[in-house]
Amino acid sequence: MKFSESWLREWVNPEVSTETLLEQLTMAGLEVDSVEPAAPAFENVVIGEIMEVEPHPDADRLRITRVEAGESELLTIVTNVADIAVGEKIAVAKVGCVLPDGMKIKRAKLRGVESFGMFCSMGTLGLLEESDALERFSADTVPGINIRDLLGLDDQVIEVDLTPNRGDCLSLSGVAREVGVINKSGVKAVEFDLAAVGSDKTFPVVVEDSNGCPRYLGRVVDGVNPAAETPLWMQERLRRGGLRSLGPLVDITNYVMLEMGQPMHAFDLSRLSGGVVVRSARSGETMTLLDGKEIKLNEDTLLIADDNGPLALAGIMGGEQSGVADETTDIFLECAFFAPLAIAGKARSYGLHTDSSHRFERGVDSQLQQRAMERATQLIVDIAGGVAGAVQEVVDSAALPQTETIILRKDRLQRTLGLTLSTDEVTETLTGLGLAVELQEGGWKVASPSWRFDLSIEADLIEEVGRIYGYDRLPSTHPELSAEIRKNPESKIALRNIRETLVDHGYHEVITYSFVDPEMQKVLDPEVEALALANPISNDLSVMRTTLWPGLLQSLGFNAKRQQSQVRLFETGLSFVPSEDGLRQKRKIAGLIYGESSPEQWGTSGEAVDFFDMKGDLSPLLDPLDSAEHPLRFVAAEHPVLHPGKSARVMVGDRAIGWMGAIHPGVAVRLSLSKGIFLFEFDLDSLQEGSIPGFEQLSKFPMIRRDIALLVDQDLSAQSLMDTVVESVSRDLLSELRLFDLYQGDNLAAGQKSLAIGIFLQHREKTLTDEDVEEVVGLVVERLKLVHGAKLRD
Repeated sequence: MKFSESWLREWVNPEVSTETLLEQLTMAGLEVDSVEPAAPAFENVVIGEIMEVEPHPDADRLRITRVEAGESELLTIVTNVADIAVGEKIAVAKVGCVLPDGMKIKRAKLRGVESFGMFCSMGTLGLLEESDALERFSADTVPGINIRDLLGLDDQVIEVDLTPNRGDCLSLSGVAREVGVINKSGVKAVEFDLAAVGSDKTFPVVVEDSNGCPRYLGRVVDGVNPAAETPLWMQERLRRGGLRSLGPLVDITNYVMLEMGQPMHAFDLSRLSGGVVVRSARSGETMTLLDGKEIKLNEDTLLIADDNGPLALAGIMGGEQSGVADETTDIFLECAFFAPLAIAGKARSYGLHTDSSHRFERGVDSQLQQRAMERATQLIVDIAGGVAGAVQEVVDSAALPQTETIILRKDRLQRTLGLTLSTDEVTETLTGLGLAVELQEGGWKVASPSWRFDLSIEADLIEEVGRIYGYDRLPSTHPELSAEIRKNPESKIALRNIRETLVDHGYHEVITYSFVDPEMQKVLDPEVEALALANPISNDLSVMRTTLWPGLLQSLGFNAKRQQSQVRLFETGLSFVPSEDGLRQKRKIAGLIYGESSPEQWGTSGEAVDFFDMKGDLSPLLDPLDSAEHPLRFVAAEHPVLHPGKSARVMVGDRAIGWMGAIHPGVAVRLSLSKGIFLFEFDLDSLQEGSIPGFEQLSKFPMIRRDIALLVDQDLSAQSLMDTVVESVSRDLLSELRLFDLYQGDNLAAGQKSLAIGIFLQHREKTLTDEDVEEVVGLVVERLKLVHGAKLRD
């Protein structure tokens, strides 16, 4: 929002400097983004009245003028302006003036005639971007007056950067209200006379979508002077508000928008047919906008239309076919309240962003339309003439925003802000912001105004009081903290330790979005329907992740494209799984490895990573979970994302805590990823459940080892074989179990493999004899034969 300081001070003029005013706005939440002079630096430019004009005797294209410029004598100025005439009042740069482009006006002689100045256009003075035409000032302008004084150019243009909830300050009246309540100064709203209704001419209005447009006003103004020009004072205010002058009818609607915050639109009545209809777009409809862009309309777009089709995108931009032109004499003036949800996102969907959509998306005062219509009509009649017809209004009161009633408790206000304010001070603040305040026991009953869409709960009112009082004035207090020491159970493994362990093994931690591409999510977790976002920031970030793998694989792709041959990544975060009870959020840790198992060097052959590289990296995290009561096991199982035969479900006792394995080749192809990627994902809470280390008495008796080589089916997992051994031997005897050999090849029957297991036996209270050991080994072999069909290898 841009505006000039002088215009603001016409509404509210506290006795504070510009610097203080800017600081007040910023501290009140209206952050000042920039401040710049309203005009470039120049002096000695005055208004001159042309008293005489005669042709130059030696140059056909030059004119000699005598100009009244407030001097004791008329100034002689030679000019090449062909249409200059006696009686016109034009800006004159006198001798000694330095123009914004650096040109210094000097006494000059043109074809033998001395010239003592130069006529200046608004473009020459830096007041308009492109304008070589001379501005003719009104007849009542006093010759010799400094143009800086006449136009108030010693002014500042202030631009404030507003948060989306403060749409009420997208107008000069809104900013003035804030300045007034901060400084406890009266705000003088603009006063104007209502334009007389002198015509019975109307144009039919029908609103089909009252939820999108609860209030619509229309009025015919006929007999407008097409040759009328926008007054210079209005052009200047529009310029300082960041808007170009486009003719009086458009300028007036823009002026009312800056002044009151109400976007408006003027249609050329001669181009309309039948009547105005506010409706949704129909399938296949197109329209050409004012900027010449042709668009295909979406069916959820709110339109202003007539019998011939669309006239304008409601609340966004008018159409080329119905806009006012240089020859327009009769207009249909529109002023409406469009619901924010009906406009939100629509302009962006067409690649547009307009001043109108910016305001309607954030919320326009739903009670402002009648006053804005009258203000615009009065300006049109005063500037361009014409006769106004009666205002037609179509309103659905039930669809208009309803006033929020909020209870503000005095003790809650004091506790939150940390200071005590008097009842009168709080009442004055809320009343100054336009809220209806009613005192009651222990606080206030407050009704929010129609222009504040962001006030709905008690905390909003506390924020308003603190904001106007001044955040910088709120007392600073030290919080009271108890000396209670936080529990740090020894059995719980800290997340910091888990992270450090992975980092020590060469992993890099990444942080990715919790919302992911729906297509990738479906591939990586096809059995779960992910939660779709109601308002995603983009189509490829539109669902909540149910696994951490999407973000990790995208990060891998990013690194692989940048020639990283060794990638180890991990992430901790939440997964979001819809269920009958609502959305279940689970803490997860996941990671991947890809590329070479070790950096390139002369001592290794540069082998690619495999399942056992990842298993070795994770052993320091998983081993603390292993116990006699709940042994850690890797169980061969199938997962839709992992390669069969190269994946495992990780179990602690009978409880599954996660997965690890190679990515399925089909998944890699669908996601355009390389093969040879190994993934893991665990339930983080389970991974942090360790056990308290305990001391075991060392046996003073010798340990005995027996090795057995077994022939088993090649599909039998070594884990199940070793589980059977553990079940077959007393825990008092079995000290360690070690798989030390796997053989598949010659001298073995088809479909068989050989596994060699080392059994370590030790008794706590005696030395084991050969007979004791042979008895245990015999029981183990019999058990393995019975359960798995295993045979001792010769």
